[in-house]
Amino acid sequence: MPRRVMQGVVTSKSGDKTVVVNVERRVLHPLYKKIIRRSKRYHAHDEQNAHKPGDTVRIEECRPMSKLKRWTVVSDGA
Repeated sequence: MPRRVMQGVVTSKSGDKTVVVNVERRVLHPLYKKIIRRSKRYHAHDEQNAHKPGDTVRIEECRPMSKLKRWTVVSDGA
């Protein structure tokens, strides 16, 4: 099964080699048929501590690295 890849914005540095990424998606409201924004935060592994808050990054699903980290930073999201 392929690994999921998402793009989001780094919101904080949570400890060593960990970043919190806010991923936003747009969905259609079932009743009102209006596009609404939904967001979710993911803890991702950043091996080189290269990213800081405000950076756009791509994250990929990986093995569990800790209680909350199931994603790893692949590259800058450009």
